[in-house]
Amino acid sequence: MSHRVRSAARRIDAATPSERDRAVDALRALAIAGVVLGHWLVTALVADGGRLRTASPLQDMPWLAPISWVFQTLAVFFLVGGHVATKGYVSARARGMSYRRWLRARLTRLFKPVAAVLVLWTITAAGLLATGTGVDTVHALLKLALSPLWFLLVFAGLTAATPLLVRLNPLWPLAVVLHVDLVRFGLGGPSWLGWVNVAAGWLVPYTLGAAWTRGELERRRAGWILLVGGAVATAVLVAWAGYPASMVGVPGTPVSNLNPPTLAAVTFGLAQCGLALLLRASLRRAMRRPTAWAVVALVNLSAMTVFLWHQTALMATTATGLLAGRLPGLHTVPDGLGWVAARLVWLPVFALALFVCWAAFRVHEQSGAYEQGGGGPRRSRVVRAHRPSHGPSHRAAPRRARRV
Repeated sequence: MSHRVRSAARRIDAATPSERDRAVDALRALAIAGVVLGHWLVTALVADGGRLRTASPLQDMPWLAPISWVFQTLAVFFLVGGHVATKGYVSARARGMSYRRWLRARLTRLFKPVAAVLVLWTITAAGLLATGTGVDTVHALLKLALSPLWFLLVFAGLTAATPLLVRLNPLWPLAVVLHVDLVRFGLGGPSWLGWVNVAAGWLVPYTLGAAWTRGELERRRAGWILLVGGAVATAVLVAWAGYPASMVGVPGTPVSNLNPPTLAAVTFGLAQCGLALLLRASLRRAMRRPTAWAVVALVNLSAMTVFLWHQTALMATTATGLLAGRLPGLHTVPDGLGWVAARLVWLPVFALALFVCWAAFRVHEQSGAYEQGGGGPRRSRVVRAHRPSHGPSHRAAPRRARRV
């Protein structure tokens, strides 16, 4: 088994184009892993009588806020997304590809896995209501299951606007976020104004990705400026301006840093982007190891599948666990360290449930996988190399992959 794993890793390594920047894929994989683990750690479904309700350990244990600093990694995902999209758009235009064809290829990869999630949860919700499950419980489950879709809608909007964003300075959307928060919190403006930051806030890391494509962030100095400047600004906003310390929403709090994004969330994202840029060289060295690269490559091939189904994996485990009674860390109120310890034990079970979802639904994403930075209908060589070999020996596989 060990030999087969190493052989498969070598095939994937050999099938990867030499010009591919593996650090980009590593950063995307880390961002996805952060989001998944973060949700599994701070999202609880409490069994309360005959219904399930959502809760968060950050509500009763606010000193756990640093967990959100580690696992709220959406800014890195938008950084990588902006870099890949702008690089792909420039490359597509150089090859004479139309904007419509380029956008269709990008959005197909993004939204193709969504249909399976919507179908399954439509059937599930109808079945639960038909069997007498309370509307509150069904609403809580649907909200968790479909919450990843807001991210896809924002990301799709920014992707569609890529031709307009190729040269946009990140300071412009940052200024919009600053002024929106000044009006909301400083001048008592309407709360709905904060929704402007849904676009402006995520535009900041996305346009930083465009600046990366333009070669403006290659020096380590740029990474240090973003890391230190973003961290200091966030600390000032939390300590003296009254922004929440948690970088994710906490039930019962009047202000969420994430829904909609606040200035603190954006400055924190700048620090994350700076750290990501500083890690590029180390990640490129780490990705030279075939096994490490194979793991990252396979995560990237199923990034949307993992993202869309990780909450379903959590809920499936929770629902199944109810058959054994009210289990600690799964159905109990997240109000102490005992819950935290029990939740850590459940993480491998969530991962196993997610693996089942991945095995069942990955085909909807991998059938549309494309080369990094491309955008045309070129099937990824890594997809082909990942498929089991039934022909000649493994030794010949790397040479075949290079000829594709």
